[in-house]
Amino acid sequence: MNVQLLHFTACPHWRTVHARLTEALTRAGLPGQPVELVEVGNDEDAEALLFPGSPTVRLDGNDPFPHADGAHGLTCRVYRTPDGLAGSPTVEQLTEALVAARGPR
Repeated sequence: MNVQLLHFTACPHWRTVHARLTEALTRAGLPGQPVELVEVGNDEDAEALLFPGSPTVRLDGNDPFPHADGAHGLTCRVYRTPDGLAGSPTVEQLTEALVAARGPR
């Protein structure tokens, strides 16, 4: 599985997602799975990558947390979690996304 974490440095939430994603990979039975960090440097890159904001997780090229507005750019992203809106999905949400993307074993 190709796991990417797209981000831009001005948004601090990508570090939280990176830590949570590492834990979620272990929980999903994928310990040691590499996470490709993709830094989005400008608005042109954001548009070319269809980048909805930082942080964005892509599993085999797909965003498991699609957003409705379709906007792209250098902005911090917000996720719906059981505790309300947050700058990162929970470990549980990331684990569920990984298991779904991995498919049956």
